[in-house]
Amino acid sequence: MKGIDVIKDWVGALTELGLMLLGLAIVLALLVGSNLPFFGSVTANIMAWVKDMGSNGLVGLITLGIILWIFSNRKMA
Repeated sequence: MKGIDVIKDWVGALTELGLMLLGLAIVLALLVGSNLPFFGSVTANIMAWVKDMGSNGLVGLITLGIILWIFSNRKMA
């Protein structure tokens, strides 16, 4: 069981890192412009994702709710 806990810790740490990099990419895209060398067009991808969720109606709303629930129920180490 200790191995599973180690894997869960790694996945949690990688998720935290990914969310931090996403936040950094959004801020840099707003400050510098939409075409960042290493982050690509993050804001355009997020806007396309939100538009896609909105066009799917109730299914998109349920999916967004599940994603938010997953991220809000994480344990902060």
